[in-house]
Amino acid sequence: MLNANGTTGINFILLGLFNHTQIHLFLFAMVLMIFITSLMGNILMIILIHVDPQLHISMYFLLSQLSFMDTMLVSTIVPKMAANYLMDTRSISPTGCGVQIFLLLTLGGSECFLLTAMSYDHYVAICHPLRYPILMSQKLCLLMTSGSWLLGGIDGLMQAGATLSFPYCHSREINHFFCEALSLVRLACADTTIFEFFMYVCCILMLLIPLSLILASYSLILAAVLRMQSAGAQKKAFKTCSSHLVVVGLFYGTIMFIYMRPKSNGSEDHDKVVSAFYTIFTPVLNPLIYSVRNKEVKGALRRWLEK
Repeated sequence: MLNANGTTGINFILLGLFNHTQIHLFLFAMVLMIFITSLMGNILMIILIHVDPQLHISMYFLLSQLSFMDTMLVSTIVPKMAANYLMDTRSISPTGCGVQIFLLLTLGGSECFLLTAMSYDHYVAICHPLRYPILMSQKLCLLMTSGSWLLGGIDGLMQAGATLSFPYCHSREINHFFCEALSLVRLACADTTIFEFFMYVCCILMLLIPLSLILASYSLILAAVLRMQSAGAQKKAFKTCSSHLVVVGLFYGTIMFIYMRPKSNGSEDHDKVVSAFYTIFTPVLNPLIYSVRNKEVKGALRRWLEK
């Protein structure tokens, strides 16, 4: 039950992405379809990589981790959003809010570093193919994957703990469809300047440094490809990298638009739409991008269906 100031006891209120008009009902149904498609596509990708021996190399192990992260990402957001919309409730407990913030920041940070590891994998595969088993060993692959999860988890734990440590003594209405740290901090009745500066520094560390390493890897790849004598080899190299570059562009573009833009630019409604893109739409695009442009994945799917 809502109080006069718009709170439900000590719970927060998520204002959501949709209302109950016909057009928004249609959009909500589309989001549910995208959610189901995303789960099916990413889980299928994980199964194919696990069961097909030809995909038991570092490149596809990293891809399976990306699919696992995307599966967790949409599962963190959409079920709660759908339940609130269908039951016409908007409340979320502080614990639930903290869990969402932690998981979102952990998954987002981990994906930043994982995409960097994937770019290094492509660099080794194209620039040093004969040394690939040594430079991209199973031990190094597991180390990079574990490091991605660890760094993302540390960032998520610190920011979630700091966000929930502020007093929220006025409105508890979060103008978002999930608990997002920046949207929640705006409601705090305390000085959050130091914390916002800390978040900005985290954005630089978690976004710009991995992105710089990705760009450096692809600069070296481009230089190597341009030196290739065979047009067929050049085409194969560009095809190998293009899928990853599309995923990197979609992910980093939307994340940087939200977290590295001056606060005065854009409205919260625009932020919600962009957030929906990277939390709901990007996870369904990733398996499609990699499967459509990857003959090994398509071959694994065909062999699996023939069984």
